[in-house]
Amino acid sequence: MLPQLVPQPVKVQPLAGEFILSPDAAIAAQDEAVPAAQLLAEWLSKPTAYRLPVQPLLPPGLPGIRLEIDLSLAALGREGYRLEVIDSGVSLRAPAPAGLLYAAQTLRQLFPPEIFSQQAANGISWTLPCVEIEDQPRFGWRGSMLDVSRHFMPLEFIERYIDLLALHKMNVFHWHLTDDQGWRIEIKRYPRLTEIGAWRPETVVGRMSRSKTELEYDGIPHGGFYTQDEIRRVVEFARRRGVRVVPEIEVPGHSQAAIAAYPELGCGPEPLEVATQWSIFTYDVYNPFEPTFEFLENVFGEVADLFPGLFIHVGGDEVRKKAWQENPAVQQHMKDLGLADEHALQSHFIRRLETTLQGRGRRLVGWDEILEGGLAPNATVMSWRGETGGIAAAQAGHDVVMAPNTYAYFDYYQAANKEAEPLAIGGFLPLSKVYSYNPVPDELTLEQAGHVLGTQFQIWTEYMGGPAQVEYMAYPRACALSEAAWSPHEGKDWKSFTTRLAAHLKRLDALKVNYRTAEWE
Repeated sequence: MLPQLVPQPVKVQPLAGEFILSPDAAIAAQDEAVPAAQLLAEWLSKPTAYRLPVQPLLPPGLPGIRLEIDLSLAALGREGYRLEVIDSGVSLRAPAPAGLLYAAQTLRQLFPPEIFSQQAANGISWTLPCVEIEDQPRFGWRGSMLDVSRHFMPLEFIERYIDLLALHKMNVFHWHLTDDQGWRIEIKRYPRLTEIGAWRPETVVGRMSRSKTELEYDGIPHGGFYTQDEIRRVVEFARRRGVRVVPEIEVPGHSQAAIAAYPELGCGPEPLEVATQWSIFTYDVYNPFEPTFEFLENVFGEVADLFPGLFIHVGGDEVRKKAWQENPAVQQHMKDLGLADEHALQSHFIRRLETTLQGRGRRLVGWDEILEGGLAPNATVMSWRGETGGIAAAQAGHDVVMAPNTYAYFDYYQAANKEAEPLAIGGFLPLSKVYSYNPVPDELTLEQAGHVLGTQFQIWTEYMGGPAQVEYMAYPRACALSEAAWSPHEGKDWKSFTTRLAAHLKRLDALKVNYRTAEWE
């Protein structure tokens, strides 16, 4: 019988027999394999109550688990691995440390589901089925965006969220840190960003709609931010699990919280306050003058110092250009720069930031609106308005991350009967549709498809007031997208997935994940 694994590995060969982990077992690892071995020992220690030492070699005759960097497996890529369980021991081999982390995640799923308990699970026989697994990911970008601007999320939950991504072999945590409703990252040079921009006096109640003429507010102040030390902690926590953190600082629109803190950055007729509604605002747009670019260059400088990963996200979506059109000084500035229209001004904005980020050895990524007015030369496009923007960018030779609302917006309802579900922004995205997703559109040639870095799901938190709501909207749909990102598209099978998912949910139960339990659609 095949083990019930999520996401499904590339090759699984069941063998006869089983391996039983005993209290006197050990974990063997040397050099670059040691960090993955230490993390595996941590994962196993709580539920088993075994103190499994990590040492260079296993003593003769002692059962245990061996982790090894094996360069002969280089064809599997840096995240690929081979896992073998026989009755006398377990072997995890990979050409790079990242692959050992994924082998360890697979190994955890081979144990009884209680292995995911955060306390000792008494009376369990820690048995593994004998098996050979060879595995590697389909895409190099597999992840999730979490919006903490609309609703601030506690630091401990951020780490739990990353842990769950890593369990599902996702390697990108896209952290949406700034928006109209809150600025969530400490910037030493500009303290008012968190003193003022991180807090709003109240929040609109219920779902926004054009038909509403009067809005109700809760009267409860909301806010919070992450200190630079806390951000370093999250980055290190993620790194140990093979997850890179991609920060997002929104420009030039969705910037009302920043403009509320530093009004000289705006271009509207009146001062702004941190937004208390869910909407797209006319004047939440930075002005394009040199002091603004100096501000942004300083902000992104501190961001780059905090986040060592290659990519930094600059937003670029939903820019209402009326604020630029109405402002005579902005219009004159456009003429001075020789820019034909406001689309060209947005392109100018993004190109300036790309130069800033390239100077720090980083790559700019933005939502697909950064195509408007001409794409910055080395920008990566994150396609959210369906796949059209991603297709255009890939056809033009730019790298793309597919994040379409049609398949990957997990703030959409999970059931056709919306009245039976928690309040959401709208739309309907069932588990079956998420599972069916293929991140490589048919319109792309083989060469163009090579520009598709991967895919991720989005959690926008307008209607998610805390961690429990986030988990409910994310799971089990995140399990489905993990297969779209990791497993081969050929051979995907809905019946197989739902069978494996039923077993996998017992693991989520042990982790106390607040997933949606209703019948799947």
